[in-house]
Amino acid sequence: MYGTETVDDVVTGPPTPDEPLNAAETSAYDAAVRAAQQAPDRAEREASFEELIAADQRIEPRDAMPEAYRRTLVRQIAQHAHSEIIGMQPEGAWITRAPSLRRKAILVAKVQDEAGHGMYLYSAAETLGVDRGELLEMLHEGKQKYSSIFNYPTLTWADCGAIGWLVDGAAIMNQVPLCRCSYGPYARAMIRVCKEESFHQRQGFEILWTLMRGTPAQQQMAQDAVDRWWWPALMMFGPHDSGEAASNGHTAQSMAWGIKRFSNDDLRQRFVDMMVQQADRLGVRIPDPDLRWDEERQQHDFGAIDWSEFKAVLAGDGACNAERIAHRRRAHDDGAWVREAALAHARKHEARQQVQQDQQEVVRAS
Repeated sequence: MYGTETVDDVVTGPPTPDEPLNAAETSAYDAAVRAAQQAPDRAEREASFEELIAADQRIEPRDAMPEAYRRTLVRQIAQHAHSEIIGMQPEGAWITRAPSLRRKAILVAKVQDEAGHGMYLYSAAETLGVDRGELLEMLHEGKQKYSSIFNYPTLTWADCGAIGWLVDGAAIMNQVPLCRCSYGPYARAMIRVCKEESFHQRQGFEILWTLMRGTPAQQQMAQDAVDRWWWPALMMFGPHDSGEAASNGHTAQSMAWGIKRFSNDDLRQRFVDMMVQQADRLGVRIPDPDLRWDEERQQHDFGAIDWSEFKAVLAGDGACNAERIAHRRRAHDDGAWVREAALAHARKHEARQQVQQDQQEVVRAS
Protein backbone atom coordinates (compact mmCIF):
# COMPACT_ATOMS: atom_id res chain seq x y z
CA MET A 1 0.00 0.00 0.00
CA TYR A 2 2.77 2.46 0.91
CA GLY A 3 5.97 3.49 -0.81
CA THR A 4 8.87 3.56 1.65
CA GLU A 5 11.00 6.61 2.29
CA THR A 6 14.16 4.71 1.34
CA VAL A 7 13.90 5.42 -2.38
CA ASP A 8 13.11 9.09 -1.81
CA ASP A 9 16.31 9.35 0.18
CA VAL A 10 18.42 7.73 -2.55
CA VAL A 11 16.87 9.05 -5.76
CA THR A 12 16.85 12.83 -5.94
CA GLY A 13 14.28 12.97 -8.68
CA PRO A 14 13.89 12.64 -12.42
CA PRO A 15 16.23 14.44 -14.78
CA THR A 16 14.79 17.40 -16.62
CA PRO A 17 13.15 15.90 -19.71
CA ASP A 18 14.10 17.07 -23.18
CA GLU A 19 10.42 17.36 -24.10
CA PRO A 20 7.75 19.24 -22.12
CA LEU A 21 5.81 17.11 -19.65
CA ASN A 22 2.49 18.79 -20.31
CA ALA A 23 0.72 21.27 -22.56
CA ALA A 24 1.37 24.17 -20.16
CA GLU A 25 5.09 23.78 -20.94
CA THR A 26 4.63 24.05 -24.71
CA SER A 27 4.48 26.95 -27.13
CA ALA A 28 0.67 26.64 -27.16
CA TYR A 29 0.49 28.00 -23.61
CA ASP A 30 2.98 30.79 -24.35
CA ALA A 31 0.97 31.77 -27.43
CA ALA A 32 -2.25 31.88 -25.40
CA VAL A 33 -0.65 34.14 -22.79
CA ARG A 34 0.74 36.45 -25.48
CA ALA A 35 -2.66 36.64 -27.15
CA ALA A 36 -4.23 37.68 -23.85
CA GLN A 37 -1.58 40.33 -23.25
CA GLN A 38 -1.78 41.71 -26.78
CA ALA A 39 -5.57 41.80 -27.05
CA PRO A 40 -6.48 44.98 -28.96
CA ASP A 41 -8.25 47.79 -27.17
CA ARG A 42 -11.94 48.05 -27.85
CA ALA A 43 -13.11 50.62 -30.33
CA GLU A 44 -15.12 53.49 -28.95
CA ARG A 45 -18.19 52.07 -30.68
CA GLU A 46 -19.53 49.10 -28.73
CA ALA A 47 -19.13 46.07 -30.97
CA SER A 48 -21.83 43.43 -31.18
CA PHE A 49 -21.36 39.91 -29.85
CA GLU A 50 -21.03 38.54 -33.38
CA GLU A 51 -18.42 41.16 -34.32
CA LEU A 52 -16.32 40.39 -31.26
CA ILE A 53 -16.44 36.63 -31.89
CA ALA A 54 -15.58 37.12 -35.57
CA ALA A 55 -12.59 39.29 -34.59
CA ASP A 56 -11.46 36.69 -32.02
CA GLN A 57 -11.77 39.22 -29.22
CA ARG A 58 -12.88 38.60 -25.66
CA ILE A 59 -16.44 38.85 -24.45
CA GLU A 60 -16.54 40.66 -21.10
CA PRO A 61 -19.28 40.63 -18.44
CA ARG A 62 -20.49 44.09 -19.52
CA ASP A 63 -21.09 42.92 -23.09
CA ALA A 64 -24.42 41.78 -24.46
CA MET A 65 -24.38 38.06 -25.15
CA PRO A 66 -26.89 35.43 -26.27
CA GLU A 67 -28.59 33.64 -23.41
CA ALA A 68 -27.50 30.29 -24.85
CA TYR A 69 -23.85 31.45 -24.74
CA ARG A 70 -24.26 32.51 -21.11
CA ARG A 71 -25.92 29.22 -20.14
CA THR A 72 -23.20 27.21 -21.86
CA LEU A 73 -20.51 29.08 -19.96
CA VAL A 74 -22.30 28.70 -16.63
CA ARG A 75 -22.63 24.96 -17.20
CA GLN A 76 -19.00 24.52 -18.26
CA ILE A 77 -17.39 26.80 -15.67
CA ALA A 78 -19.53 25.38 -12.85
CA GLN A 79 -18.62 21.81 -13.79
CA HIS A 80 -14.97 22.84 -13.93
CA ALA A 81 -15.16 24.52 -10.50
CA HIS A 82 -16.98 21.54 -8.98
CA SER A 83 -14.31 19.23 -10.37
CA GLU A 84 -11.57 21.24 -8.70
CA ILE A 85 -13.08 21.05 -5.22
CA ILE A 86 -14.26 17.44 -5.52
CA GLY A 87 -10.83 16.64 -6.92
CA MET A 88 -9.26 17.56 -3.59
CA GLN A 89 -10.65 14.37 -2.03
CA PRO A 90 -8.84 11.47 -3.75
CA GLU A 91 -5.36 12.80 -2.97
CA GLY A 92 -6.36 14.64 0.21
CA ALA A 93 -6.99 11.24 1.74
CA TRP A 94 -3.27 10.48 1.37
CA ILE A 95 -1.85 13.58 3.09
CA THR A 96 -1.53 11.81 6.45
CA ARG A 97 -0.22 8.64 4.78
CA ALA A 98 2.34 10.10 2.37
CA PRO A 99 5.70 8.31 2.80
CA SER A 100 7.80 11.32 3.85
CA LEU A 101 7.48 14.83 5.21
CA ARG A 102 8.55 16.19 1.84
CA ARG A 103 5.77 14.28 0.10
CA LYS A 104 3.21 15.48 2.64
CA ALA A 105 4.23 19.11 2.13
CA ILE A 106 3.99 18.79 -1.66
CA LEU A 107 0.60 17.08 -1.45
CA VAL A 108 -0.76 19.71 0.96
CA ALA A 109 0.33 22.44 -1.47
CA LYS A 110 -1.31 20.64 -4.38
CA VAL A 111 -4.64 20.09 -2.61
CA GLN A 112 -4.60 23.73 -1.49
CA ASP A 113 -4.05 24.79 -5.11
CA GLU A 114 -7.12 22.82 -6.18
CA ALA A 115 -9.24 24.70 -3.65
CA GLY A 116 -7.90 27.96 -5.04
CA HIS A 117 -8.71 26.90 -8.59
CA GLY A 118 -12.28 26.24 -7.53
CA MET A 119 -12.50 29.75 -6.08
CA TYR A 120 -11.11 31.36 -9.27
CA LEU A 121 -13.69 29.51 -11.33
CA TYR A 122 -16.67 30.19 -9.07
CA SER A 123 -15.69 33.87 -9.24
CA ALA A 124 -15.60 33.66 -13.05
CA ALA A 125 -19.05 32.04 -13.04
CA GLU A 126 -20.43 34.79 -10.80
CA THR A 127 -19.58 37.38 -13.48
CA LEU A 128 -22.34 35.68 -15.52
CA GLY A 129 -24.97 36.54 -12.93
CA VAL A 130 -25.08 33.33 -10.89
CA ASP A 131 -24.27 32.90 -7.21
CA ARG A 132 -21.71 30.33 -6.09
CA GLY A 133 -24.05 29.28 -3.28
CA GLU A 134 -26.62 28.40 -5.92
CA LEU A 135 -24.04 26.44 -7.91
CA LEU A 136 -22.93 24.49 -4.84
CA GLU A 137 -26.53 23.69 -3.98
CA MET A 138 -27.05 22.27 -7.46
CA LEU A 139 -23.87 20.20 -7.07
CA HIS A 140 -25.02 18.80 -3.73
CA GLU A 141 -28.44 17.97 -5.16
CA GLY A 142 -26.98 16.21 -8.20
CA LYS A 143 -28.28 18.83 -10.64
CA GLN A 144 -24.79 19.70 -11.89
CA LYS A 145 -21.89 17.41 -12.73
CA TYR A 146 -18.20 17.24 -11.95
CA SER A 147 -15.51 15.24 -13.78
CA SER A 148 -16.23 11.52 -13.52
CA ILE A 149 -12.50 10.81 -13.02
CA PHE A 150 -12.83 11.69 -9.33
CA ASN A 151 -15.25 8.84 -8.70
CA TYR A 152 -12.40 6.32 -8.84
CA PRO A 153 -10.66 5.29 -5.57
CA THR A 154 -7.03 5.99 -4.67
CA LEU A 155 -5.95 2.57 -3.42
CA THR A 156 -2.20 3.09 -2.98
CA TRP A 157 0.37 5.86 -2.74
CA ALA A 158 1.20 5.26 -6.42
CA ASP A 159 -2.31 6.46 -7.30
CA CYS A 160 -1.22 9.96 -6.30
CA GLY A 161 1.55 9.67 -8.87
CA ALA A 162 -0.79 8.35 -11.56
CA ILE A 163 -3.32 11.12 -10.86
CA GLY A 164 -0.63 13.77 -11.12
CA TRP A 165 0.94 12.36 -14.26
CA LEU A 166 -2.16 11.22 -16.15
CA VAL A 167 -5.19 13.03 -14.74
CA ASP A 168 -3.52 16.42 -14.32
CA GLY A 169 -1.74 15.92 -17.64
CA ALA A 170 -5.09 15.33 -19.35
CA ALA A 171 -6.60 18.31 -17.55
CA ILE A 172 -3.80 20.59 -18.75
CA MET A 173 -4.21 19.36 -22.33
CA ASN A 174 -7.89 20.29 -22.05
CA GLN A 175 -7.31 23.59 -20.30
CA VAL A 176 -4.46 25.27 -22.18
CA PRO A 177 -6.80 26.04 -25.13
CA LEU A 178 -9.21 27.58 -22.61
CA CYS A 179 -6.61 30.31 -22.01
CA ARG A 180 -7.86 31.56 -25.40
CA CYS A 181 -11.53 31.11 -24.55
CA SER A 182 -13.74 33.88 -25.90
CA TYR A 183 -15.06 34.73 -22.41
CA GLY A 184 -12.51 36.97 -20.72
CA PRO A 185 -12.89 36.07 -17.01
CA TYR A 186 -12.69 32.34 -17.76
CA ALA A 187 -9.65 32.72 -20.04
CA ARG A 188 -7.76 34.84 -17.51
CA ALA A 189 -8.45 32.39 -14.68
CA MET A 190 -7.13 29.54 -16.81
CA ILE A 191 -3.75 31.17 -17.40
CA ARG A 192 -2.90 30.85 -13.71
CA VAL A 193 -4.65 27.50 -13.26
CA CYS A 194 -2.64 25.89 -16.07
CA LYS A 195 0.68 27.08 -14.69
CA GLU A 196 -0.12 25.63 -11.27
CA GLU A 197 -1.42 22.41 -12.80
CA SER A 198 1.94 22.03 -14.51
CA PHE A 199 3.53 21.69 -11.05
CA HIS A 200 0.91 19.09 -10.15
CA GLN A 201 1.70 17.00 -13.19
CA ARG A 202 5.42 17.17 -12.53
CA GLN A 203 5.05 15.98 -8.95
CA GLY A 204 3.01 13.00 -10.19
CA PHE A 205 5.70 12.17 -12.74
CA GLU A 206 8.31 12.36 -9.99
CA ILE A 207 6.36 10.01 -7.70
CA LEU A 208 6.17 7.38 -10.44
CA TRP A 209 9.80 7.97 -11.42
CA THR A 210 10.89 7.32 -7.85
CA LEU A 211 8.75 4.21 -7.44
CA MET A 212 9.92 2.75 -10.76
CA ARG A 213 13.50 2.98 -9.47
CA GLY A 214 12.63 1.32 -6.18
CA THR A 215 11.94 -2.25 -5.15
CA PRO A 216 10.06 -4.72 -7.34
CA ALA A 217 7.02 -4.23 -5.09
CA GLN A 218 7.15 -0.47 -5.62
CA GLN A 219 7.54 -0.90 -9.36
CA GLN A 220 4.50 -3.17 -9.44
CA MET A 221 2.52 -0.67 -7.37
CA ALA A 222 3.34 2.09 -9.88
CA GLN A 223 2.39 -0.11 -12.85
CA ASP A 224 -0.88 -1.15 -11.20
CA ALA A 225 -1.82 2.52 -10.68
CA VAL A 226 -1.08 3.34 -14.32
CA ASP A 227 -3.15 0.33 -15.42
CA ARG A 228 -6.16 1.58 -13.45
CA TRP A 229 -5.94 5.29 -14.34
CA TRP A 230 -4.97 5.19 -18.04
CA TRP A 231 -8.42 4.58 -19.53
CA PRO A 232 -10.33 6.91 -17.17
CA ALA A 233 -7.78 9.62 -18.09
CA LEU A 234 -8.63 9.16 -21.79
CA MET A 235 -12.33 9.42 -20.93
CA MET A 236 -11.69 12.84 -19.37
CA PHE A 237 -11.67 14.41 -22.84
CA GLY A 238 -15.29 13.46 -23.30
CA PRO A 239 -17.15 11.41 -25.93
CA HIS A 240 -16.16 11.32 -29.58
CA ASP A 241 -17.04 14.59 -31.30
CA SER A 242 -15.37 14.36 -34.68
CA GLY A 243 -16.34 12.60 -37.91
CA GLU A 244 -19.89 11.28 -37.76
CA ALA A 245 -20.17 12.33 -34.09
CA ALA A 246 -19.36 15.98 -34.87
CA SER A 247 -23.01 17.04 -34.76
CA ASN A 248 -23.62 15.51 -31.32
CA GLY A 249 -23.12 17.27 -27.99
CA HIS A 250 -21.91 20.80 -27.39
CA THR A 251 -18.64 20.88 -29.35
CA ALA A 252 -19.78 22.41 -32.65
CA GLN A 253 -21.56 25.37 -31.04
CA SER A 254 -18.85 25.90 -28.42
CA MET A 255 -16.22 26.02 -31.15
CA ALA A 256 -18.31 28.46 -33.19
CA TRP A 257 -18.47 30.73 -30.12
CA GLY A 258 -14.75 30.41 -29.40
CA ILE A 259 -15.32 28.77 -26.02
CA LYS A 260 -13.69 25.57 -27.24
CA ARG A 261 -10.76 25.56 -29.66
CA PHE A 262 -10.21 21.86 -30.41
CA SER A 263 -12.37 18.75 -30.49
CA ASN A 264 -12.29 16.14 -27.73
CA ASP A 265 -10.77 13.65 -30.14
CA ASP A 266 -8.01 16.02 -31.24
CA LEU A 267 -6.99 16.76 -27.64
CA ARG A 268 -7.14 13.07 -26.69
CA GLN A 269 -4.83 12.20 -29.60
CA ARG A 270 -2.33 14.87 -28.57
CA PHE A 271 -2.40 13.55 -25.00
CA VAL A 272 -1.72 9.95 -26.07
CA ASP A 273 1.17 11.01 -28.29
CA MET A 274 2.76 12.97 -25.45
CA MET A 275 2.23 10.30 -22.78
CA VAL A 276 3.70 7.41 -24.80
CA GLN A 277 7.12 9.05 -24.81
CA GLN A 278 6.92 9.82 -21.10
CA ALA A 279 5.83 6.25 -20.27
CA ASP A 280 8.95 4.97 -22.02
CA ARG A 281 11.06 7.31 -19.95
CA LEU A 282 9.35 6.30 -16.71
CA GLY A 283 9.60 2.61 -17.52
CA VAL A 284 5.85 1.94 -17.16
CA ARG A 285 3.74 0.04 -19.67
CA ILE A 286 0.62 1.66 -21.10
CA PRO A 287 -2.18 -0.91 -20.73
CA ASP A 288 -3.31 -0.91 -24.34
CA PRO A 289 -2.40 -3.86 -26.61
CA ASP A 290 -3.60 -1.89 -29.64
CA LEU A 291 -1.25 1.04 -29.03
CA ARG A 292 1.12 1.47 -31.97
CA TRP A 293 2.75 4.18 -34.04
CA ASP A 294 1.13 5.01 -37.39
CA GLU A 295 3.91 6.16 -39.68
CA GLU A 296 1.54 7.60 -42.26
CA ARG A 297 -0.44 9.73 -39.77
CA GLN A 298 2.61 10.42 -37.59
CA GLN A 299 0.41 9.66 -34.58
CA HIS A 300 -0.33 6.74 -32.32
CA ASP A 301 -3.26 4.42 -32.88
CA PHE A 302 -4.86 3.31 -29.63
CA GLY A 303 -7.59 0.94 -28.50
CA ALA A 304 -11.32 1.53 -28.18
CA ILE A 305 -12.52 3.25 -25.01
CA ASP A 306 -15.21 1.51 -22.95
CA TRP A 307 -17.83 4.26 -23.07
CA SER A 308 -20.30 2.11 -21.14
CA GLU A 309 -18.04 2.51 -18.09
CA PHE A 310 -17.88 6.27 -18.64
CA LYS A 311 -21.67 6.54 -18.85
CA ALA A 312 -22.18 4.35 -15.76
CA VAL A 313 -19.80 6.42 -13.64
CA LEU A 314 -21.33 9.66 -14.95
CA ALA A 315 -24.78 8.34 -14.02
CA GLY A 316 -23.71 7.75 -10.42
CA ASP A 317 -22.61 4.12 -10.50
CA GLY A 318 -18.90 4.71 -9.92
CA ALA A 319 -17.01 3.29 -6.95
CA CYS A 320 -16.95 6.62 -5.09
CA ASN A 321 -19.85 8.76 -6.41
CA ALA A 322 -21.91 8.63 -3.21
CA GLU A 323 -18.84 9.01 -1.01
CA ARG A 324 -17.58 12.09 -2.84
CA ILE A 325 -20.88 13.98 -2.65
CA ALA A 326 -21.53 12.93 0.98
CA HIS A 327 -18.10 14.22 1.96
CA ARG A 328 -18.67 17.48 0.05
CA ARG A 329 -22.04 18.06 1.73
CA ARG A 330 -20.56 17.32 5.14
CA ALA A 331 -17.67 19.72 4.55
CA HIS A 332 -20.10 22.39 3.37
CA ASP A 333 -22.30 21.97 6.45
CA ASP A 334 -19.29 21.92 8.80
CA GLY A 335 -18.09 25.18 7.27
CA ALA A 336 -21.39 27.00 7.74
CA TRP A 337 -20.12 28.81 10.85
CA VAL A 338 -17.14 30.19 8.89
CA ARG A 339 -19.39 31.58 6.18
CA GLU A 340 -21.73 33.08 8.78
CA ALA A 341 -18.80 34.66 10.64
CA ALA A 342 -17.43 36.11 7.40
CA LEU A 343 -20.82 37.61 6.52
CA ALA A 344 -21.19 39.06 10.02
CA HIS A 345 -17.73 40.61 9.75
CA ALA A 346 -18.57 42.04 6.32
CA ARG A 347 -21.80 43.57 7.67
CA LYS A 348 -19.97 45.17 10.61
CA HIS A 349 -17.29 46.52 8.29
CA GLU A 350 -19.94 47.97 5.99
CA ALA A 351 -21.75 49.53 8.95
CA ARG A 352 -18.53 51.14 10.21
CA GLN A 353 -17.84 52.54 6.77
CA GLN A 354 -21.35 53.99 6.60
CA VAL A 355 -20.89 55.65 10.01
CA GLN A 356 -17.59 57.17 8.85
CA GLN A 357 -19.21 58.45 5.66
CA ASP A 358 -22.08 59.97 7.65
CA GLN A 359 -19.62 61.70 9.97
CA GLN A 360 -17.67 63.08 7.01
CA GLU A 361 -20.91 64.43 5.51
CA VAL A 362 -21.71 66.18 8.81
CA VAL A 363 -18.24 67.75 8.91
CA ARG A 364 -18.50 68.96 5.33
CA ALA A 365 -21.96 70.38 5.97
CA SER A 366 -20.88 72.32 9.10
